[in-house]
Order: sequence, then C-alpha cells, then structure tokens
Amino acid sequence: MADESHAVGYPIGMDSNNPVLSKYSKPANKGGYTFAGDPAPGAQYASGSEYASGAQYASGAVVPPADTNEQFANLTAGSGLRLTITDVIMKTLLVFAVVVVFAVVGWNLTYAFPIIMFPALIIATILGFVIAFREKVSPALVLVFSVFEGLMLGAISNWYNQFAESSNYQGIVVQAVVATMTTFGVMLVLYLTGVIKVNKKFVSVLIGAAVTYMVIGLASFVAALFGVGGGWGFYGIDGLGLIICVAGVLIASFFLMLDFEAIKQGIANGAPERESWRMAFGLLVTLVWIYLEFLRLISIFSRD
Repeated sequence: MADESHAVGYPIGMDSNNPVLSKYSKPANKGGYTFAGDPAPGAQYASGSEYASGAQYASGAVVPPADTNEQFANLTAGSGLRLTITDVIMKTLLVFAVVVVFAVVGWNLTYAFPIIMFPALIIATILGFVIAFREKVSPALVLVFSVFEGLMLGAISNWYNQFAESSNYQGIVVQAVVATMTTFGVMLVLYLTGVIKVNKKFVSVLIGAAVTYMVIGLASFVAALFGVGGGWGFYGIDGLGLIICVAGVLIASFFLMLDFEAIKQGIANGAPERESWRMAFGLLVTLVWIYLEFLRLISIFSRD
C-alpha cells in the first residue's frame, strides 16, 4: 500500500465515484489535497519559505532549490507531517481498540438492548456521514464514532449470539470475527499482488452493486415489518436469503480494495498525517460491515 508505483491500481489522477477515494486520486493541480500555506500548483518558489505540494514533488514536476529551508527538510525527512503507512496502522489499531472496549460494554448491557442498540446505531450513522464528507478530518469525531460503533457492535453481537444459542448453535461471534479477519488478509494479498486491480471499471461496478444491495436491504426491511420470511424479510426466505447474504459478504469484502487504494493514493499524493484518521475510519466501517454480513450469513445456517 505504501508503494508509490502505479503497478497496482489505477494511475494517480483517475477520477472515482467514491468521494473519499477521489480525494486522494487526484494530484494537487487537479483538485487533490494541498497543504495550508502551499503555493498554487505549478508556482515557482518566491522565497526559501515556500514549498510546492507533495504531489508535485512525487511527480518530479518541481525540483526544490538547493537552499530549501528547514521546514521543507523536515517534511521530506519523515517528520510525520506527511502521511505514512505507519500512521495509518497506528490510528487503525487505536480506533479498533476503542471499538473492542466499548463492544464489551455493549455486550454486557443485554438487559438494555433496545436502549443501547438503536441510539448507538443512529448516532454512529450520523457521525459516519459527517466524518466521510467533512473537508478536514476530526480525530475527536473519529474516536467518538468508534465509541458508539463499539456499543452498537457489542449489543447486536450479543443478540445474534443469543439467537444462535436458542437454536443450539455455538460460537457464532467467534466464527464471524475469524471470517472477517481472514477476509481482510485475503483481500490484502489479492490487492498487493495485483490479482484484482482497482481501476475505474472496478469502482463503477462495485458502487453499482452496493447501491443495488442497499435497495434490496431496504426493501427487505419493509417486507420484514409485514412478516415476510418470519420477520427476517428476504433473508428469511430459503435460498433467496442465502444468496443475498453471500452477495453482501462479497460486496463488503471488495470495498476493502477501495480502502487499500485510498491509503496508497493518499501516501503517493503527499496527504497530511492527520488524514490517517480518515483512512482508519474507512477501514473500520468496511470491516464492521463485513463482520455484520458474516453474522447474518452464519445465523442463516444456525436456523437450519
């Protein structure tokens, strides 16, 4: 992911329908990320206190003068102001640690399931949209989102666990966690080896499939209110429910490719270090989505 070559994925500058991915897939002179204080893309150095955007240096379009000041020297020496893969890993581990801690809290508040589950879900959803479309990422918002995401995750995991145990099925949560981590590893290998290339066609097809899946999910929710599938909606219909669940797992899994590509493009285009919070948020959302899809898929087998 940290490799700045274009052997894997599409070249920097290719537009994407993904709003987060698009932010990093354009160089500075095409609407990509620029630092506060940077001169306009393509501008020459007016003094030793000015420096071009990271995207210009990455492309070789601008060569810094010999007397580059200390500020630029610190940036290129890895002072942490520019994004690195280490930044992404550390922030990802932090947000997941927060999620796990509060998932334990949500799990143990089983007596207050409706009180915990639905408010946490609503708050996490609202915060998720704010973080995704906010121009400047807020670490505090990402951490607060992780808290409510953890509460929601713990509550719903316990609910699925109780449902499975009522059918004498054990270990549904552990199986979903293992399946999620295995999926992450497999998709990362496929991305790094170039077996699956994140090009414009891939993004378009994936976005279309995700929108279709969400429409089906909404229709299933409405159908469930009228008792279809025993209250499970389309997921409770033999055969159809299994097909929809498998499709959900696949779509969610392939969204990891967009996260990997966003990280790669962010590093290559010289995004600031604080953007590691947005990338950690993206990975968290996708992995939680995959985990919930596996929970639902395994619950179908537990009913059998």
